[in-house]
Formats: sequence, structure tokens, C-alpha cells
Amino acid sequence: MRTLQIDERPASVAQAMAEIGRIDNTIHTLNFIEDKSRRRATLLQLNLGEGRHSLARDVLHGKRGERFQRYRKGREDRLSALGLVVDMIVLWNTLYMDAVLAQLRSEGYPVPPQDEARLSPFGQEPINRFGRYSFCVPESVTRGALRALARGSDL
Repeated sequence: MRTLQIDERPASVAQAMAEIGRIDNTIHTLNFIEDKSRRRATLLQLNLGEGRHSLARDVLHGKRGERFQRYRKGREDRLSALGLVVDMIVLWNTLYMDAVLAQLRSEGYPVPPQDEARLSPFGQEPINRFGRYSFCVPESVTRGALRALARGSDL
């Protein structure tokens, strides 16, 4: 990179490369503005990412989900553990959302595909972050069965 700069000024080759980069960025921006499906796909991906981040912040509830430790030792382990917990919650939510959809269909309720596509496994309502936890697993769950689904009136 030093060869592309003369004193404090960039060389003409470096200036040309920067201009080509600006042209490419401009074309990308114009295509993004013009193409509604590209904008929608980008927004969906951003929403998915933000949903996962929101769930992680909720799980890491101490100090409003922010890390303030000055030391670095063990930070990667803590972040890996947080990622593992978030992944387990997403798996749990996915399994139970699938079971609820199957039960709704078996009872004859219509589930439109566009509604199903809007479901997210990043839901935080069923998570008990501040209560007591029991790790005694019922025998039926150890055999692979899901726990009984709550009815609307049971909630």
C-alpha cells in the first residue's frame, strides 16, 4: 500500500482504484434502492440477526445485557456459553412451535403458509430467567416425547 502513496498524497493509481470502488458502491446502492425484493430479503436477514441479539441480551440480563469486565481471560468461554444457551432456546422453541403447528392442523385449524413463515424461534416469553429451575426430566421426555402443550385457556 505504501507504493500507492507518494508523500501525503495518494498516487494516481490509488486514486483510480478508489474511484472504481466508489462506482461499484454506487451501482450496488442504486440496485438496492430499485430492487424491492432485494431490500425485503436484506431486511428479513437484519430482523433475524436482531432477533437473536435481542434474545442473547435478554438471557444475559445482568447489567442490561452489557459486558463490563476489563479482563479478557475467559471472555470467549462466557460468550461461547451464551451462544450455546441461545442455541438451546432456539432449538426448544423450534421443536415446540412445530408441535403446536402439527396440533393445530390435526384439530382442523387452518395455518396459512404466510403466517407460518412469520414465526420466529427467538421468542422470549416462555423463558423463566429469574425463577427456580428444575432439572429433573420427566420419564416421557427422556424417551423423546415433548411436554404437554398448554391450551389457550391454560395460559
